[in-house]
Amino acid sequence: MAPVGDWRPWEADLSAQQHQHGFPSNPSAPDDGAAQAADRRLRLVLLLNLGIPLAQVAAGLWANSMALLSDATHNFSDFTAVGIAYLARIWGRRPPSARSTFGHQRLETLAVLLNVGLLLAAAGFIVYHAIARLIHPEPVSGWLVMAAAGVGVLGNGYSTWLLQRDAGHSLNLRGAFLHMLADFLTSLGVLISGLVLLYWPVNWLDPLLSLGIAVLIAKNAVDLLQEAASILLNRTPRGLDLAAVKAWLEAQPEVSQAHHLHAWSISDQEVAFSAHLVVADQSLSQVEVLAHNIQQGLARGFGIGHATLQFETMACDLGTGSCEGWD
Repeated sequence: MAPVGDWRPWEADLSAQQHQHGFPSNPSAPDDGAAQAADRRLRLVLLLNLGIPLAQVAAGLWANSMALLSDATHNFSDFTAVGIAYLARIWGRRPPSARSTFGHQRLETLAVLLNVGLLLAAAGFIVYHAIARLIHPEPVSGWLVMAAAGVGVLGNGYSTWLLQRDAGHSLNLRGAFLHMLADFLTSLGVLISGLVLLYWPVNWLDPLLSLGIAVLIAKNAVDLLQEAASILLNRTPRGLDLAAVKAWLEAQPEVSQAHHLHAWSISDQEVAFSAHLVVADQSLSQVEVLAHNIQQGLARGFGIGHATLQFETMACDLGTGSCEGWD
């Protein structure tokens, strides 16, 4: 029997249930007002992250502070990162086409990979110069470091606050949020180091703090890389238990067996699913009703908004190995 699939997510049931199961709302029916508000916040963060590092570079050169220059380097990478996130967000909304049947939502995942590269490059730059400064320490002006770092604390703190409300709905925006959060924490650390230098002028403290900043940046990069790679490799989305899905499907009175289960992320916001279901021989109209009910149940119970089901009348022979596991 031919596959029966419905490409429409069941938005009415999916919204609350996806939140319950830890999945964000389906982007196929976005709230235009919320999306535009998020875009405005991103643009404001872009402006902030252009002005802050320019001020920090000038102050870092004047104060001879490696930590301040490291923080400025990270902020410059964040300006690029937020710009990439913004462009990917805009371009990713282009509608599906014959060549891109799922649309362009994975552009945001590719943007995350670019941002990971920027983060790792920034971390490497900081480590190189921090080690050089540890070998050849130089005096640092504590007051100027505090003043410039204070600008970073205010600007990055405000940027973090702007992005935190959107971070739970998109891996792309979560990447931008983590950039801002790391910047806020590192600026705060530089501010504290400047205060310490006023009363305890040890030249190794500034480059040592730079190394700590680099470790924090690298950790955020690795975390984002793991999540983006999981999407691009079509791995089962985190939080989705395929064994539980299989058990639920086979608990339906009309379904005698479920096999060839596959689940993957179209983007970090939309889960796709396919399965073969063995049912009794019946009319196509009856199968369509059954498919509709099962798709609604998958949306409500598991946050699966895009399910394609193939119905069969002959059970899969588990002894042959042709349908063992999930493939």
